[in-house]
Amino acid sequence: MDSITFDTAFWLDIFNTYLWPLLLIVGKILLLVVPLIVAMAYLTYAERKVLAAMQLRQGPMMVGPFGLLQPLADGLKLLGKETIIPSGANRFVFVMAPMLTFMLSLVAWAVIPVSDGWVIANINVGVLYLFAISSLGVYGILMAGWASNSRYAFLGGLRSAAQMVSYEVSIGLVLVTVLLTTGSLNLTTIVTQERPIWVDVLLFPMFVVFVISALAETNRAPFDLPEGESELVGGYNVEYSSMTFALFFLGEYMNMILMAAMTTVLFLGGWLPPFGIAALSVVPGFVWFAAKISFVLFVFLWTRATLPRYRYDQLMRLGWKIFLPFTLLWVVVTAGVLLYNHALPGMSAAM
Repeated sequence: MDSITFDTAFWLDIFNTYLWPLLLIVGKILLLVVPLIVAMAYLTYAERKVLAAMQLRQGPMMVGPFGLLQPLADGLKLLGKETIIPSGANRFVFVMAPMLTFMLSLVAWAVIPVSDGWVIANINVGVLYLFAISSLGVYGILMAGWASNSRYAFLGGLRSAAQMVSYEVSIGLVLVTVLLTTGSLNLTTIVTQERPIWVDVLLFPMFVVFVISALAETNRAPFDLPEGESELVGGYNVEYSSMTFALFFLGEYMNMILMAAMTTVLFLGGWLPPFGIAALSVVPGFVWFAAKISFVLFVFLWTRATLPRYRYDQLMRLGWKIFLPFTLLWVVVTAGVLLYNHALPGMSAAM
């Protein structure tokens, strides 16, 4: 009986020490990933409905009530198609590229605080983690363009890589400006840090730059230059079919949601009620978080329905000759204003 008691206590200790924390982490991940995948699927539906409303047509309406089952039908259709790999392609890299693109768009959510105290990994360098993951997204697109062994796909991959690298510079300087006002790389601290209204006004130009750069970073209209009907057809994914194509497609929409979440955390107060109205705090934080993300995504869709596509030279000029000098200048201006008003984080304590 003593040996049985000892074994039970031993295995109970193993469960409490190792297995239970692991199960909690897996449950937390599933609780975040499953709604994200559903939201990503229905973002395609929302985009088609919003564009249809702006163009005075119906959009999806036949599959299920109000066309609500259209994303499911699209997914089943792509699952049923044959995966075709070009004979001259590097098979391993060709298949890995869309998987890498999709996985990176999910991995980045590990540090996004969805509500107060609800984040998978509340690390102190969350901003750097996000910046690193978003930078790695270039590799999936370059791999796809090279592995296809097609000149059109290769040129589309190069254009996309140049575009993403160009606008990451502006995004990095925008992040520096936000960090100057909060003094922390932790995303939860950035949300909860109290900022005077004049600081939010000071950050507003960077908010505009960030949203425009997010459109370019995710290859969304009017910056969808990696694809071009007249010269590159579909761009880097022109040789893809079936679920390999679907993973690129889903990765793009997941990156849209990720950029909208970053905009919400950095500039829109995260899960906090808008304008700091205490009466609105009865609504759960994740509801406000989802509502703010939905607003930013609507702006993305609205932009696609409104603006024509840029030429590639216009895209590069905007990134290197306008956004880069402006963001550099605004970092200096922000630091100067904060220093003048003794509002730099930690400054009052040091004085």
